[in-house]
Amino acid sequence: MAADLSNIVKAYDVRGVVPDEWDESLAELFGAAFVEVTGATAIVVGHDMRPSSPALSGAFARGAAARGVDVTLIGLCSTDQLYYASGTLDLPGAMFTASHNPARYNGIKLCRAGAAPVGQDTGLATIRELAEKWTDEGAPAGTVPGTITEQDTLTGYADHLKALVDLTAVRPLKVVVDAGNGMGGHTVPTVFEGLPLDLVPMYFELDGTFPNHEANPLDPKNLVDLQARVLAEGADLGLAFDGDADRCFVVDERGQGVSPSAITALVAARELARNGGTGVVIHNLITSWSVPEVVKEHGGTPVRTRVGHSFIKQEMATSGAIFGGEHSAHYYFKDFWNADTGMLAALHVLAALGGQPGPLSDLVSSYDRYVGSGEINSTVADQAGRTALVRKTYGTRDDATVDELDGLTVTTADWWFNLRPSNTEPLLRLNVEARDTATLEKIRDEVLALVRA
Repeated sequence: MAADLSNIVKAYDVRGVVPDEWDESLAELFGAAFVEVTGATAIVVGHDMRPSSPALSGAFARGAAARGVDVTLIGLCSTDQLYYASGTLDLPGAMFTASHNPARYNGIKLCRAGAAPVGQDTGLATIRELAEKWTDEGAPAGTVPGTITEQDTLTGYADHLKALVDLTAVRPLKVVVDAGNGMGGHTVPTVFEGLPLDLVPMYFELDGTFPNHEANPLDPKNLVDLQARVLAEGADLGLAFDGDADRCFVVDERGQGVSPSAITALVAARELARNGGTGVVIHNLITSWSVPEVVKEHGGTPVRTRVGHSFIKQEMATSGAIFGGEHSAHYYFKDFWNADTGMLAALHVLAALGGQPGPLSDLVSSYDRYVGSGEINSTVADQAGRTALVRKTYGTRDDATVDELDGLTVTTADWWFNLRPSNTEPLLRLNVEARDTATLEKIRDEVLALVRA
């Protein structure tokens, strides 16, 4: 195994092809390095349904235990179920998953006790350095090996989520859930148990080879089956989870996708009401104008951040925010250790829809006020040069304001766009929002012409 692990240790997690880029021997070193960096005396470890996950997570546990650390294995779980375990047990945690990546990939999402994130600047870089060092010389062993025990946390996780949302007044609803052969097939039946829901399951069989479609509902092609099934069943709504079931996408009764910004606004309004009509709500800079508007209308204080869960979680902790949402359908809750849980957001949607008589499309219309492009990727060799060209073109406009909190954001009274470079690929990512479709298309096409020229 090569001693340079920069290709698999990313900004927020470990991720790579198994066994080409990493294997059980390296997982064992990651386990040893993780407990060294966290100073833990005990940790919790979970894994998804990928074929390589049980062996990799087991190796990680052995590496940790060899350093004298007690390991609690919670087995098959969603990523937010691992966060629940980390929070309720107050232990650092490791989740083995590559989320929505193809079957040949696997990875590790790491957190400190209380589900606090571990990224490059908060320990992951040091974990990588130790694993690289120990690839040649082996990890030093502890004086007394730790224990490895098993614990089931699924029921506790489900009960905790349902205690955070008032579901007592929910009318009977028919809901189609596409688990994408991912961990939603494991968690949904237990979480939805006892609720007045007619559940129509799709692809609940746990299968890390993803035989039906990629478990990435951010890509519209992976929602097609769910949209068709919602219409065929005459369902009230559809829910789609990604591979590790920490993100949730919503489809209305017409088979139309509901913008994650609209869901962010809806949940923000509900969380503000639950907290007495006050509180901070975090949103990243490419969520819709609707989000800060709704937050203010419901008595809250919106705070804008960069894109990425490490920035959101950091700002959640710093500001004491009650809720945060991203365009990518990650939803963060103060009452869930500031961690993201798509399942809790889904319960909020079910409670909101089931607590009134109208259809979901009507319910979310007040939270979806503008026209958005979605994220448009362009392959660009000179990211900085193209961004500078766009900045030069728009930065001199009298009616525009420019900021560079995360990439380039240009805002006017009628539209805004954000152009951000990818951290890992030669891509520029464009998001545009406007008050009407014609304006959206005009600005979108103008910016893309500069980016792709």
